[in-house]
Amino acid sequence: MSKIDIRHPHQLSIEAARAEVDKVATRMREKFGVEGKWDGDALRFARPGMSGAITVAASEVRVQAELGLLLSALRSTIEQEVQRKLSEHFG
Repeated sequence: MSKIDIRHPHQLSIEAARAEVDKVATRMREKFGVEGKWDGDALRFARPGMSGAITVAASEVRVQAELGLLLSALRSTIEQEVQRKLSEHFG
């Protein structure tokens, strides 16, 4: 298993940051079939070969994921896409 752990700062309110994470989650669902559910300030997601959470804090968003064997080979590509999306949504 391979792990991803990315922190990205933001200057939004918690509510606004959660709304942005919801937008990202909708795109993940459409593009990759990843289902997510809020648990407090963490959006937990899963699909075959990947699970994790996007956690919203007062000044940062943190993405943590565990990749299965097949997706581990794509770790750097996935990390780059996550970082790109975080920059797009959170500046």
